[in-house]
This record gives sequence, structure tokens and C-alpha cells, in this order.
Amino acid sequence: MEAVLSASARVERVGFAKRLIISAANVVFLLLLAELLLPVPGEEVPVYLLIVAGALEFAYLLRVSLAGPGKGSIAAGDVAAIVFGVLVAWHLATTRFVLLDQMLFPKPEPVLRLFVTELPDMLKGLVNSLILLVSGYLIALATGIPLGLVVGWRTRLFNAVHPFTKVLGPIPPIVYIPYAIALLPSFRAASIFVIFIGAFWPVFINTVNGVFNIPKGLIDSARVLNLPERTLLFRVILPGAMPYICTGATLGLVFSLVLLTAAELIGANSGIGWYVKNFADFADYQRVVVGIIFISIVVTIITWGTERVERRLLRWRN
Repeated sequence: MEAVLSASARVERVGFAKRLIISAANVVFLLLLAELLLPVPGEEVPVYLLIVAGALEFAYLLRVSLAGPGKGSIAAGDVAAIVFGVLVAWHLATTRFVLLDQMLFPKPEPVLRLFVTELPDMLKGLVNSLILLVSGYLIALATGIPLGLVVGWRTRLFNAVHPFTKVLGPIPPIVYIPYAIALLPSFRAASIFVIFIGAFWPVFINTVNGVFNIPKGLIDSARVLNLPERTLLFRVILPGAMPYICTGATLGLVFSLVLLTAAELIGANSGIGWYVKNFADFADYQRVVVGIIFISIVVTIITWGTERVERRLLRWRN
């Protein structure tokens, strides 16, 4: 029996290895290598682009080898194939055939070389951006979740607040910038306030909806046990509304990231959003693309971290 299981495991590993070799990601990676290594008249071998492609392929193979066969490996392969495809299209359209305006769409090799040069300055700006982002976002969580629990739990309070929510929620936070600058003591406080407003409403509204969608039978069972209201609120209502709270927190984070650039325009002279806007004003599109790539990496890391936190908070659903 053990021999049969061992043989079956070997067959499965061999089959997985074959599928990995002929996966879409590896096929597109080989096409990318062929494109980069095929000489272009007047152009040097794109060393930085080759390094990036090799690093991405290594990360993909490492991810698949650790995860094994399954949906995670398929998703990783699809993402890798898309990234490799974008790099192929970028190189073809700007370097080999020059199909796009070279000022608006710079070549990938100079952009990656400039990315390495600008990285220290962008990391310094990232610190300032994270201070604004984290401050505004955490204040939104600290106020939106408790208020949402109370408003969702108290029907009379909800009926009084709901009309104002429908009016104030859709208003773009940037319209408050003049008053934020005039009333708050510093430009940084005004920037944090703009991010806070953008994150608050998704968190608050989803928390209220989460309270409303808790099964009535669950609340009735808790009341039969004569639980104190505070215990009922934090031990029953809060966990029951947690999926909606996580959704609101994710939306709030997205809005915070979108508003970060607007917030950094309030008296700021550094930051990842300010970096892109500043060089766009001077038509330095190489640095604009560098900033976009850096922001994409930062956002990917942030969203990956928040997804891990959400999975841990909602592990009881699995």
C-alpha cells in the first residue's frame, strides 16, 4: 500500500513539474528573453530589464514550488504571464518598433536604470507618505468602527443619522481642503484630515451594514443568556459584523491611497504622490513612470499585508 501511495505521489510530482514547465508564465518569459536578447540596431543589451525579468521568474518559481499544485499556483502563473506580457509589449512598442511617443512613453531600460538611481529619494518620500496615510487611516478605523457599531445597534440613532450619511458620504473629501487648511494648525494636520475623511465613510457605512446583517437568531440567543449590553456588543455584534468591517477597511484603504496624492499637495515637498505630480508638471515622464512603478510596488506590499490581516481576523470562517 505504501509503495502504491509513493508511486502515486511521484506521478503527481512529475505531472506538476511538466505543467509548470509548459505554463503560460514560462512560455511568455521565454518570449521575453528572446525579445530582449535579439539585438536592436543602436541599442545595448537591456541588462536591467533582464535582471528584472529573471527576478520575477525566480519569484514565480519559488511561489509555485512552495505552494504546490492548486489554485494559488495557477493564479500566480496568470499574474506572472501578464507581467511578462506587459514587459514584452513595452519593449516592442518603445524600443524595437518605436510605435509610441518617446517622451510620453520612455523605454523600459532607461526607466529601470533611473529607478535604481532615484530609489533612495523615493524611500525618503515614502516615509512622509506613510506618516500621512497611516495616521489618517488609523483615525478613521478608530472612529468609524465604534460609531458604526453604536449607530447600527441603536435603531433610533440610525434613523437620525442615516439621512446625513446619505448626504455627506458621497461628497469628495478634497472639497474640504480649503477649510482644513484654514482651521487646522498645520499643513500636515490638514493632509491627515483629508485622508481620514476619505477612509471614514466606507468604514462607518460598512460597519453599520454589518450590524444589520447579523442573523436575528444569534442576537436573540445572546439575549436569552442575559448578557450585559457591553458584552453583547463586543463579543457578539463586533465578531458578527467583522466581514463587513474588513470590507469597509479595505475600501477605506483604497480611498486613502487615492487621496494620498491630493493630501501631499497641501504644503508638502516630498512623498510618493508628490514625486509623480511634481515631475509631471515638468514633463519629466521618465521619472513619472519611475514613480508609478514605485507606487505600484508599495501598494502591492500594503494590500498583501492587509489581506493577511483580514484572513487572520476571519479565520473562523474557514
